Amino acid sequence: MVQLDADPSLLGFSSLSIHADDSLSNSSDIAPPIHVSTTYSQPDPDQPDGNGLVYSRYSTATRDRVERVLGTLNKGHAVTYSSGLSSGYAALLHIRPNRIAIGGGYHGTHGFIEIYKRHRDIVSRCSWLYDQINKAIIDLDAELQKGDLVWLESPLNPTGEVYDVLAYTERAHKVGAIVMVDSTFAPPPLTWALDLGADIVQHSATKYFAGHSDALGGVLVVKSEKEANQLRSDRNVLGSVLGSLEAWLLLRSLRQVVYGTHLEGSSKLRVTHQSQTTASLVAWLNQASGGKAHDGIPANAIYAVKHASVQKVNWDIQRQYPGGFGATFSVLLTSKTAAQRVPFRLKLFHAATSLGGVESLAEWRYQHDPEIDDRLVRVSVGLEELDDLKQDWRQALSDVSS
Repeated sequence: MVQLDADPSLLGFSSLSIHADDSLSNSSDIAPPIHVSTTYSQPDPDQPDGNGLVYSRYSTATRDRVERVLGTLNKGHAVTYSSGLSSGYAALLHIRPNRIAIGGGYHGTHGFIEIYKRHRDIVSRCSWLYDQINKAIIDLDAELQKGDLVWLESPLNPTGEVYDVLAYTERAHKVGAIVMVDSTFAPPPLTWALDLGADIVQHSATKYFAGHSDALGGVLVVKSEKEANQLRSDRNVLGSVLGSLEAWLLLRSLRQVVYGTHLEGSSKLRVTHQSQTTASLVAWLNQASGGKAHDGIPANAIYAVKHASVQKVNWDIQRQYPGGFGATFSVLLTSKTAAQRVPFRLKLFHAATSLGGVESLAEWRYQHDPEIDDRLVRVSVGLEELDDLKQDWRQALSDVSS
């Protein structure tokens, strides 16, 4: 058997998702069992924690296995949490920045940063980072100081556009600043943020890692086992642990990263397939931008489409996102009323928040984040057929335009 701990690069991505935790199996079960016990018998008075399990807040067999798989797939060391937000807040407590540079992105992230700021005299600056998404970085060296935290959400919620992560990490590290990347919208194998210079990577595991809209969780990925153990030690006290059922569901979903096969016989990864479908759907919808009629889409329906696949940049976007640009994008319609109605006129897209599942979703984002343009519909593409999704948009846009 291949010794995965010695050299995980010997196996492909889908093989690692199934076998990265083989060494942690302590039974003959092929399917990893779910362990629901909160406490464990200790076998020896001289070694009370001799079996490595004491209390489920510290560790469980299932959680250890899912962290091993997540760490291997992310090319680092993974620590899981009860939600994406709890993982982000844990990162703040771990880094303890005095200044945070962040722009745009998920409103929940800005929410826990505000909580953090209430307890510390810190400065959060937004304008320069947000404004530079499609431009060169200006005066970043002068802006940043040692110990500052640059928080990059890439791809960005809700548009699905991306930052030049390499440029930000290079500039930040010159002055000793720390870079954290929320890569929820582009998990491996779309990109590996640690390879781009990130010091710490966050994922909402609820989204693409879980992939079925049935498990809440968060992940932090760091470069060293020592740092991961410090995060786990902090988590033991914070109590924001991933539950037994959620850990089992997450591990089960990670086993299922393969979706079907190509005609040539090679495996197709679920998130890669979703990303490819999204790029095709975005390109088609984008033909109707500016209110143009196109292929059954009525005139004066779509103002603009936002996604990394149609984003104009002056850097090598393919180098940083070799596996694709993610399966979430935004459509700016020509009116607020249309944006409110379209999610409910679509038949294959559920009118619901969240993203990353096997089913497609669409939501009027302003309903949950009033900072967003009220004409914007955020779209998450699942595993449905591209032609079916196109037809669904034709009929929905025709309905709200009539």
